[in-house]
Amino acid sequence: MPFKLYDYQKTLVKKTRQSYADGYKAPCVVAPCGAGKSVIISDIARMTTKKGNRVLFLVHRRELISQIEETFLKNEVDLSLVQFGMVQTISRRLEKTPKPQLIITDENHHGLAGSYRKIYDYFSDVPRLGFTATPIRMNGSGLGDVNDILIEEVDAKWLIENQYLSPYKYYAPKLIDTDKLKLNSLREFSSTSVEQAMNERKIYGDVINHYRKLADGEQAITYCHSVEASKETAGAFNNHGIKAAHLDGKTPKDEREKIIQSFRDREIQILANVDIIGEGFDVPDCSTIIMLRPTQSLSLYIQQSMRGMRYRPGKTSIIIDHVGNVNEHGLPDDERHWSLKKQQKASGGAENPVKQCESCFMAVPSQTRECPGCGHEFAIEGGDYDHDESAELEEVKESPVITIDFREPEDCKSMKELYDLAKNRGYKPGWAYYQAKHLGLIS
Repeated sequence: MPFKLYDYQKTLVKKTRQSYADGYKAPCVVAPCGAGKSVIISDIARMTTKKGNRVLFLVHRRELISQIEETFLKNEVDLSLVQFGMVQTISRRLEKTPKPQLIITDENHHGLAGSYRKIYDYFSDVPRLGFTATPIRMNGSGLGDVNDILIEEVDAKWLIENQYLSPYKYYAPKLIDTDKLKLNSLREFSSTSVEQAMNERKIYGDVINHYRKLADGEQAITYCHSVEASKETAGAFNNHGIKAAHLDGKTPKDEREKIIQSFRDREIQILANVDIIGEGFDVPDCSTIIMLRPTQSLSLYIQQSMRGMRYRPGKTSIIIDHVGNVNEHGLPDDERHWSLKKQQKASGGAENPVKQCESCFMAVPSQTRECPGCGHEFAIEGGDYDHDESAELEEVKESPVITIDFREPEDCKSMKELYDLAKNRGYKPGWAYYQAKHLGLIS
């Protein structure tokens, strides 16, 4: 029997189908982590293959293929009409790839990379469909060059309130050392001193003690800034009698499966990694996330911070942020307004440029040391991170950043939306009035 979708999932499918009827060619479905993206994708693929049409399903990491293939099989998708392919492989074998009637891109925020666009250009007359939790590139660009409409229905806060995701508690350090802040002539903290205070390469707090204090005995995933740091973290937990294991892109498949099974069986409590447990990676339910890797990537932050929020009655997820990522990006369920347009960093959530792995051509954040796709090691830049084990983490109950609003005035369809945009950017209401006059919303 095909899956029975939740009402909000049915609505997303309905909106997607309607977008094609309205003339759009490349919609992107925005679904928060935990919204059941793979179920929605499989339902659209099922309806497509039921009509005898071929589907090309693109992923950026090999291990994701078996996961989505299993979901498709359970939802009665005709797999004889589906081609699952790594984007790096398909982009090199376009002439040998049967023409599909629909291209589905998983983790669609990667879609601006050259390898994806090569496929899109080759099959330029084929409708496309993307899925992502964060429709923004790592350099801050919107997806307007590859998508023509964003389809949204629910956000993370709604999923928590309606028991599709677990509630959470978030712990982080006070990131800025106020002793280093200096006043300028206007009696404000100077931008230089603020930047220096915030850019120290530190991991705040004793990792073992905070785990014992905040989540003792819980299954936890730790995200580290390098393979070496991940191995050291696992070793530190083991040395304190807390069973831990490390995973990276070079971990053999059989060993990886054995480690994950041990984690599922609660024989291992701590799973340490860099980026391997990220987008689309299926891991057993856990309740705790330990962040030891600072990132300016909003996409990466949301994927990692929400990894422990799979719903279970009575469960509260614990997020232990030792690097202050929350000060850059806000809380995981903050309200965010998306746009297809390119954003400037000042609007919040913009991200560092990417680099491309010379081995498998995967696009990764510029600070990545080991490619999560193939394990290729990049040259180390900028040294290691210091540790301030004396720092205490505090619970964060309110977002330290303003509402993240990626929209431009042209995205707003009413005066209310313009006033909201002005408020979120810290502008005066007169700015909204001027924009409304310019856009013809008022005479």
